[in-house]
Amino acid sequence: MKKLITLLFPVLLSFAVLAGTPIKKSDLRILYVGGTADIDRRACTSNEEYQAAVKARMAAFETFLKEYFNSVTVVNAADYTQAMSDNYDVTVMDGTPKPIAPEYMDQVHQRYLKPAYLTEDFDRPMLTIGVASSDLGSRIGCKNDWYCRCLAGDAFDWKADHPIFNGPFKVKMTVIDKPTPEEARHYAFAYDREMPKTLPMWQVQTKDFQIDENFAVGLVSRPDGYEDSPEAEIISGGVSSKSLKAVAIGRHGNFFHWGFAASPAYMTEEAKPVLANAIVYIAQFDGQGIIARKYNETIATRASIKEFVYTASEEGYQEMVEMNDAANAIMQEKRESIKAKQAKGEVLNEEEQMYLNMPPIPMKSREEMLQLIMPQYFAMFGTDGDAYARYFDENRDYLYGGDGRYSLTLDEDAKSLGIPNNDIRLIDEAIKMLEAGKDVAKGRRILARYTLADFATPEDWRAWFDKNRSNMFFTEAGGWVWLINSRDPGVNDYKGWELRRWQAALKTPETTDAQPVAVAASREVLQDGRQVVLFKVKIHPGYHIYSSVAPGEAFEAMKVEIALPEGYEKQGILQRPAPLPFNTKGTMMYEDTVVFVQPITGAGAGTVTCKISYQCCNNNICYPPAEQTVTVQLN
Repeated sequence: MKKLITLLFPVLLSFAVLAGTPIKKSDLRILYVGGTADIDRRACTSNEEYQAAVKARMAAFETFLKEYFNSVTVVNAADYTQAMSDNYDVTVMDGTPKPIAPEYMDQVHQRYLKPAYLTEDFDRPMLTIGVASSDLGSRIGCKNDWYCRCLAGDAFDWKADHPIFNGPFKVKMTVIDKPTPEEARHYAFAYDREMPKTLPMWQVQTKDFQIDENFAVGLVSRPDGYEDSPEAEIISGGVSSKSLKAVAIGRHGNFFHWGFAASPAYMTEEAKPVLANAIVYIAQFDGQGIIARKYNETIATRASIKEFVYTASEEGYQEMVEMNDAANAIMQEKRESIKAKQAKGEVLNEEEQMYLNMPPIPMKSREEMLQLIMPQYFAMFGTDGDAYARYFDENRDYLYGGDGRYSLTLDEDAKSLGIPNNDIRLIDEAIKMLEAGKDVAKGRRILARYTLADFATPEDWRAWFDKNRSNMFFTEAGGWVWLINSRDPGVNDYKGWELRRWQAALKTPETTDAQPVAVAASREVLQDGRQVVLFKVKIHPGYHIYSSVAPGEAFEAMKVEIALPEGYEKQGILQRPAPLPFNTKGTMMYEDTVVFVQPITGAGAGTVTCKISYQCCNNNICYPPAEQTVTVQLN
């Protein structure tokens, strides 16, 4: 880790001139990583034309940066490696580097991971431009996610007292009242006050895609849960097709999100010093990486309640009908235009042919819509919009959104105790259950659900909690968990938590007295790109199998074999859970459920074969040695 920069505004040594105003340059060392253009790639007739546009954008950024900073290095994203950022005070990321881990898609479980470009321990200051925020941050849990690639050229609702608007470079902002974006009215249910007709706005770009065809489009990030951890801040909104709260400029840890897409060639003179100030500002967060990791971009938060209630209402459905009718009217108008062109004997392109043959979009009934969008709640309340509202209002404190779907589930455990899940007393009470030996299963569920920790004894849980209680915070965007406000390695163990959740999700067949052992296996790709084979063994209550057998004992010791297909290799040894003592001679056993973990590397299709041989016994009977085999298909 580089030494933490202690001065926000470095020594200013030399001068440049911008628009007739002297600019004292900063001595911060800047690495600019380019690779995108100010125009849409699809608008270019050739790759050569697009690459020329990329070079023009890189040149515009180089000129801009050298007007504000003494030391500027420019590279193409294709040549960037993470280690390069160690040699600079700030990296300005405006392109997509080569991935260090590939994208991953599991259609069966509807799971998708974007490619990884940085490791999770990356803590160097980085300012990301437009979609680079999501590209670089998604895999490592940055809150600068892809809410919508629909940011235009004006900012609003900025925090005027924020440092980026106040120095070190002088800022002048011309503020003009402009109409509130029409699309934002679709999100009026989430707005805390009456939707205004106009908003004070400040122009960031001289061009934007809403006016200039094929111009670069900016990115807004989701506002819900953005500021629920101490290392994140929303700085400004911007004109987009989403909520007025959408994040156009923000910071999460050492990552600064500049969502506006234009290069300095198409930025206003007023915006340039703000961007330069943002680069200076993020430099002070050297070594201050992400604490709360938002691995699931669409995770529901308590703010989602407003949308759920509105969607279930008659008013919400009628808005859907109106939007559907408007879309059909636009399509019909386009079809008529295409028919007129066809009547003149003009040749239609592929897109026009598609529109010509596209039928009107059918509108589902309210019942069908609720069944599709909110099946979990529809089963309880049907089309009774008031019942939805009452349910969410009554259970707001006990709803849980950390199961990976865009939904909120009632946590019966928290409700039974009458303690909200974002109240630290819930963790204390769960540990008390373990200490008292009462409702132990409930206490363990609460701790597994709302913390990243995992301890074997109540004493360990108590020591951990007493040590960290005053420094803990609750994050919904970061997984609906209590975290410790610390960046020390291992303190907030997301990796271990993720692995335990995959282990818990793996289901085995049910066991019986006649078949006391059941097995299941899976291959999982973890958030950081690691692959593991999980082999779960479930043992019927009252029974055990032998992990190891002491000399002179007649029992059969368990053996686990995992065979990989061509193209894959084992990464280290098989990770085994700690066994329990069976007797004083040294024989060890497993009870209940155990999971064996084999890290692997490789790619391609094939079959993993997992086999266990064992002897299962209880206090009355020992079955003959047996074996079971399960397979996992890789693709």
